Amino acid sequence: MNIHEYQGKALLRDYGVAVLDGAVAFTPEDAVAAAEKLGGPVYVVKSQIHAGGRGAGHFVNDPERVTGGGVRVVKSVEAVEEAARFMLGNTLVTKQTGPEGKEVKRLYVEAGCDIARELYLSLLVDRATSRVTIVASTEGGMDIETVAEETPEKIMQVDIDPATGIQGHHARSIAFGLGLEGAQVKSATRFLMGLYKAFIDLDCAMVEINPLVVTGDGELLALDAKVGFDDNALFRHKALDELRDEDEEDASEREAAAWDLNYVKLDGEIGCMVNGAGLAMATMDIIKLYGSEPANFLDVGGGATEERVTAAFKIILSDPNVKGILVNIFGGIMKCDIIASGVVAAARETSLAVPLVVRLEGTNVEKGKAIMADSGLTIIPADNLGDAAEKITRAVREAA
Repeated sequence: MNIHEYQGKALLRDYGVAVLDGAVAFTPEDAVAAAEKLGGPVYVVKSQIHAGGRGAGHFVNDPERVTGGGVRVVKSVEAVEEAARFMLGNTLVTKQTGPEGKEVKRLYVEAGCDIARELYLSLLVDRATSRVTIVASTEGGMDIETVAEETPEKIMQVDIDPATGIQGHHARSIAFGLGLEGAQVKSATRFLMGLYKAFIDLDCAMVEINPLVVTGDGELLALDAKVGFDDNALFRHKALDELRDEDEEDASEREAAAWDLNYVKLDGEIGCMVNGAGLAMATMDIIKLYGSEPANFLDVGGGATEERVTAAFKIILSDPNVKGILVNIFGGIMKCDIIASGVVAAARETSLAVPLVVRLEGTNVEKGKAIMADSGLTIIPADNLGDAAEKITRAVREAA
């Protein structure tokens, strides 16, 4: 689960991470009140959407891009109000939103500051080491993937042993690598210690500060904050779950979560319904091997009911890009006849109009095949995964 910048900064502030004063605004009047409280002389009006590159983005009703991006630096309360009226309700397009963009429904009005240097800092879980890893770079404000590709020597990583947690030498190593000196090293140590504690306490999946700035006075500040949490740990953090902004989430993914389905929307044309994450990944891979692209990751789990299977089928079909569906089930706890009944019910209820290939194996497989064969529906059976991928790819091409 991701949250907005202003929410992330509020959480990090509680852990001693230095951030600027600011307030959220849902209306132009809120923005004016926030600016008046801050007192100026410089204000920053920031669009709050779950996407990076806001400052370099553009608004849909600003085709000439003359009014600036989704982050505006202004020098009066009147300019804050003008920016708020333009930005709220407008659609911001960034490199991460895609051409459709995202509607701006809230802003963050923040105090300005004197920026001497921009750095990059993040904490994430590194699967290669199974440890929390600090990633830092002197190239703040830039796309870290671009930095990694073009100048990898400018990125440093420090892995934290979970048995010891972060130590002073970890923080000092990062500080020296970023070229910090004197009191800045001590400030960076406090900053990193607080950031690490927040990461662990809140079960974060990632915390990214880009940019981390050094002010003209030599202070370190988190000028931005992107915070994401491990969904599987949210049961321990009821207050965090209340920070969820459903407007920023894919509607299909929200519906899937309501049915306890693991669903992630992708950009392809072959809808997938599988039981088990590993089998789902293998199914997606083999679809690509046969020259098509998966439209989603969907794991119905090991204890799905007919109703959940029907719901999963409807979620897949809610994606207008889906041109065919591949159901791949290896029945263990999940019985093949339950899957077959759900597939048949969903196909009838949705008046299925795209090719459907089903591969069943395992518990009650013959019952499942019989249910589909007797349904009167055009369901293409497959004997194995390769056969299924080949058949759905061919069926979609022939139907095009």
